[in-house]
Amino acid sequence: MTWRGICIATLAAGLLACGGDEPAKAPPRVAPQTETPARAEPAAPTARAPEAAARPYACIPGDPAAGAPLYATLCASCHGAHGEGDGPAGAGLDPKPTRHNDGATMNPLSNDRLRTVIARGGAAAGLSPQMPAWGSAIGQQGVWDVLAFVRSLAEPAYTCP
Repeated sequence: MTWRGICIATLAAGLLACGGDEPAKAPPRVAPQTETPARAEPAAPTARAPEAAARPYACIPGDPAAGAPLYATLCASCHGAHGEGDGPAGAGLDPKPTRHNDGATMNPLSNDRLRTVIARGGAAAGLSPQMPAWGSAIGQQGVWDVLAFVRSLAEPAYTCP
């Protein structure tokens, strides 16, 4: 199977796992309450996670937790589950897939450059044309989420400029 076939199969498997093009179902309707309680108790405050918990990188409007399953589906076959460049589909590629966990290489790269590579493919950034474009498959937020996850793999850790 060619690298393109592997990528398409990986994408198709991910879409099937996520429900593909199946329309979202409306939530069930709840009948209105007919009686008012004699004494309404105030609702307990809900604990909200701080914005920084969902977005550890102030310079990236993406969530690494949301990017992790996208990365596993779309990227790990070449780049490896932990970003080591050792995915099974990447074994036969020349050049070898980038090691996303290599902070010395990845941290200096701008978020705009990484976003371009994820969304428009390697050729759009002067890299290997074997790196497919995922932007139309996962949308702008998906690209940001994958970018945030890629940043989370770096050793030493990535910090925003």
